[in-house]
Amino acid sequence: MTKLTVREAIRDAIAEEMRQDPNVFLLGEEVGEYQGAYKVSQGLLEEFGNKRIVDTPITEAGFAGLAVGASMNGLKPIVEFMTWNFAMQAVDHIINSAAKTLYMSGGKLNIPIVFRGPNGSAARVGAQHSQDYSAWYSHIPGLKVLAPYDSNDAKGLLKSAIRDKNPVVYLENELMYNETFEMDINEELVKIGKAKVMEKGDDITLVSYSRSVGTALNVQKILIEKKISAEVINLRTIRPIDSKTIIDSLKKTNKIIVIEEGWKQSGVGAEIISFIVENAFDFLDAEPIRFCGKSVPLPYAENLEKLALPDQTEIINKCIELC
Repeated sequence: MTKLTVREAIRDAIAEEMRQDPNVFLLGEEVGEYQGAYKVSQGLLEEFGNKRIVDTPITEAGFAGLAVGASMNGLKPIVEFMTWNFAMQAVDHIINSAAKTLYMSGGKLNIPIVFRGPNGSAARVGAQHSQDYSAWYSHIPGLKVLAPYDSNDAKGLLKSAIRDKNPVVYLENELMYNETFEMDINEELVKIGKAKVMEKGDDITLVSYSRSVGTALNVQKILIEKKISAEVINLRTIRPIDSKTIIDSLKKTNKIIVIEEGWKQSGVGAEIISFIVENAFDFLDAEPIRFCGKSVPLPYAENLEKLALPDQTEIINKCIELC
């Protein structure tokens, strides 16, 4: 079975879609000559040339607006932000221009565009480079929001995103780029809006997305030694959330914990627990639990950064308590 890093999986997805569709192009800071800030676009300039791999000035508002205009005229841009923190400069184009146009045009004007780049905590890069924007963008009608965990997610979700007729926010994680995973040859495309059960279990459901799926899987392995069977769900898509897969799991386990690095208030976990209480309250045998990032800007100091993010030992102890 083929193995790819998450970085290679993203690159391969872009290359394959560009080969089959001449309207697809990549633009962003340092995507060409430098081959991407995180080397995601390695080799693409050489294959496709500078008309389709476009180095831009350091102006997120400028090149995001240019890309939205290009998509309105039949092209399919992939916009790379060096980090989603910098996309704050472009949020007007993402929300007001890209997300709302299909509705405001009465369904007559599609915006086929992908906004992508690293999101969430990295390794001691400080508060202004470490924010998780999952909940922010998942609030917006007109956007699909994807958060891959492994190489299968990274490639399959991105290929689906590029083929989508409407805007997609694609949230990578800097700390996952070098991680290597076996590729599933039966999952060339990953369906948007469908979660994946990573491990089956009967005693408790663990729901997560992006890098935190790894935390959930680590917890699941340790719980086996405690004779507790945990089911692990990788959301893959934040908007629309696959509520059916989550509720089906809850009906079996009757207990649920959501793990995310984002802040607790109005977070992804809050949304999940809300629809559980509204639609599956009678299946709960214990209170639904959220493990989130602490309500502070992520600290720079290594010891404080670790304390601000969900703690694996605390999650394990809570699982034991609930079960």
